[in-house]
Amino acid sequence: MNVSPLFKRTLIAGCLALVAVSPAAFAEVRLMGSGASFPAPIYAKWFKDFSSATKGARVDYQSKGSGAGIQDFINQIVDFAGSDAAMNDEQIGQVKNGVVLLPVTAGEIVLTYNLPGVSELRLPREVYPAIFTGEITKWNDPRIAAANPGVDLPDRDITVVVRSDSSGTTYVFTGHLAAIDEAFNSEIGQGTSPQWPQSAKFVKAPKNDGVTATVKQTPGAIGYVEFGFAKLTGAPVALLENRDGEFVAPGPETGSAALASAEFPGGNLPGSEVPDLRAWVFDPAGAQAYPIATFTWLLFPETQDPAKAAVARDLVEYILTEGQKSADELGYVPLPDNVIDKVREVAQLIR
Repeated sequence: MNVSPLFKRTLIAGCLALVAVSPAAFAEVRLMGSGASFPAPIYAKWFKDFSSATKGARVDYQSKGSGAGIQDFINQIVDFAGSDAAMNDEQIGQVKNGVVLLPVTAGEIVLTYNLPGVSELRLPREVYPAIFTGEITKWNDPRIAAANPGVDLPDRDITVVVRSDSSGTTYVFTGHLAAIDEAFNSEIGQGTSPQWPQSAKFVKAPKNDGVTATVKQTPGAIGYVEFGFAKLTGAPVALLENRDGEFVAPGPETGSAALASAEFPGGNLPGSEVPDLRAWVFDPAGAQAYPIATFTWLLFPETQDPAKAAVARDLVEYILTEGQKSADELGYVPLPDNVIDKVREVAQLIR
């Protein structure tokens, strides 16, 4: 049958448009990832929904901590990894096929506590670092009491719950404490597995869900977790004093205010043509800014099996569109539009 060139062009354009708006179909391609527990609740939803909407593609993820995920990625045990600490230059240099680092969501790190009868707790800027150095050991310490007039604080020892695994959540939390408190910086410092005080009142638990559960089971305990875990379990969280002297609760507005000052460094990752999308805000300014907020990253090989690369690019696009809609309800901070634009551009380098 003879058809006109105009008809052919129209038909081709229509097919391309259909492909552009329809979920891609793949021939039984599976992506396996591991890493950060910080974003695990939202990853569980994203990966399940994407797998259901994309014929022939399946994405699975094992929450085991950022450090373990990075090591799995370097050892090529997984197809991608999740990390709250991104990757440092030394780790990037160990990746054989290059890496594309993409911030895909953001969250706040909160202090959840177990004090029966205390529904609101304010922790000043000079107080909560001192709890994690072991200097403040009692809940009725005068420095805590002064910030909480009318609150019946018990004469009880503080049990401090920290992570037992190599953790990006710990990296961000200790980075904040080191930035605002010289004693913490000199005694403990920033790290994914810092040396906490050798005290019976410092208890270790694995991953965000382990810390959350341990605090809930231990009267007098306090621990740091990603806000989504506290929100999903109904755990109380402290109001923290920010850089401007305001006591602020976590939430999408205060998290967005904190991340507003984040600046990507410019340039490329070391030894690579991939733009560097690592950005940190360890002590944000602004009266509305929650003091501890961070991006969290997905790590993909720069070069890999073409079918897996295609699924990875489609997964990122799903995350940047449909995925962002579920961030708030799960306790995460949706990405700003300018960050979405950067991530979309850099994701095309996954080949």
